[in-house]
Amino acid sequence: MGGELTQLLQQRLRFEEKTKEAQAAVLIAITQESDPKVLLTRRSIMLNNHAGEVSFPGGKRDPEDTTDIVVALREAQEETALNPTDVQLIGDLPIQKAKNGMTVKPIVGLISPEVNLIAQPTEIDRIFFASLQSLMDAPTIPHEVLFAEQKLYFPSMHVEDEVVWGLTARMLVSLFDHGLDFRKDWPFLLNSPMKEFE
Repeated sequence: MGGELTQLLQQRLRFEEKTKEAQAAVLIAITQESDPKVLLTRRSIMLNNHAGEVSFPGGKRDPEDTTDIVVALREAQEETALNPTDVQLIGDLPIQKAKNGMTVKPIVGLISPEVNLIAQPTEIDRIFFASLQSLMDAPTIPHEVLFAEQKLYFPSMHVEDEVVWGLTARMLVSLFDHGLDFRKDWPFLLNSPMKEFE
């Protein structure tokens, strides 16, 4: 499909006119090229929350942040040095809820594949790009997580030697659905009656 993917995203995605501001926001930045790639980060192992997990650039709202878009662009700049003026905003996705109950708004934008990024070492261990098509095609693999002294298995995708699961994976599945009319088979917790907690 190649560059058709970014064209489809631009055709299908919009910004909600009436939306409740979320408590946090992330930027789903996608390169504008024939094989578009998604910007992902691996959080520092030194962090208190979600250490070592794959995520989108993003974070909590500051008191001075006026919109979810401002939150997403500010956090992306702080974490990866992505200049907000280098992002072509194309739409948003429905708010998701993190395991701690926080509401998170995904903002979607296009960036140049040549964009120069620098990881903020106190927050990010790695910046990498995963092919959008490879994420769509990736098989759903059980990912073991120890939670409250119980082993739980979450659906995950394996790309670029990383495991994408939890909130980040659910946002990607939402992107496929709303932006590309592609429904990825994505169960809740595997082998457990509990619903996915993140």
